[in-house]
Amino acid sequence: MGIGEEEKEEKKKMKEKIEKILEEISTEIASYAGEHMLTEGIISSFQLIELVANLEDEFDIDIDPDYIMEEYFGNTNKIIALVERIMGLH
Repeated sequence: MGIGEEEKEEKKKMKEKIEKILEEISTEIASYAGEHMLTEGIISSFQLIELVANLEDEFDIDIDPDYIMEEYFGNTNKIIALVERIMGLH
């Protein structure tokens, strides 16, 4: 497997882990297809704290409180992009 293939595989596994974390918190959050999960009330503040803690534990990362906003937590794809960015996979 080449370097590009390894990175693709790592990203795929990470995406699957994030989707599983979201599913464990709420199926509504996991299936949300919009752009504004926070402002639309799809995720509660308690669920958001749980999500951040689970992401930090799962990927051994620190999510700066400045990132806890719609721009980074508006939907699944934004969450995946944030974790990729923090992990240096973007």
